[in-house]
Amino acid sequence: MESETNRSSFVTALAWVFIALAGFSTFISIAQNIMIGLMFDSSHFNEISKAPGAEDMPAFFRFMSSHVRLFFFSFLVISSTLLISSIGLLKRKNWGRVIFMVIMWFGIAWIIFGVIMQFTMFPQMMHDFPDGNEAERFHMMFTVMQILMLVFSAAFCGLFGWIIKRLSSESIKHEFLA
Repeated sequence: MESETNRSSFVTALAWVFIALAGFSTFISIAQNIMIGLMFDSSHFNEISKAPGAEDMPAFFRFMSSHVRLFFFSFLVISSTLLISSIGLLKRKNWGRVIFMVIMWFGIAWIIFGVIMQFTMFPQMMHDFPDGNEAERFHMMFTVMQILMLVFSAAFCGLFGWIIKRLSSESIKHEFLA
């Protein structure tokens, strides 16, 4: 059996942090799926995407309103998978390390997708505001939100990339393959 001294504190700390985060998000996701399943009829969401004026909504909003349950179920699957892979990471299982890195790559892709969606939907939404002082304020607010979103997106992409790089290093790989 591998001695505790050969285990890096980075992997242990990372695993515990994500066990806590993924455990909480899995719990919340279970509650959300139960709530959506019990409180909302699926036809209600389909009506939103077919309501008058819905064709003016961005395509992603129409898709989301038609597939709300799929979105929340997907989040449950990802949260549960992250929880399981974090436990595998703590136990130094190589499958846990690999799945964890795949989820980090997925996180980077999701963040990039979110940034792209932000820049394609916000301009479309700006056309709906009337001209004048109110429109100027909203435009300023959207600009500030976009800048902050870019900063946070870059920070999280950098963090996820750094985690992937650390988990891919030879010394960390050795912990999982020994």
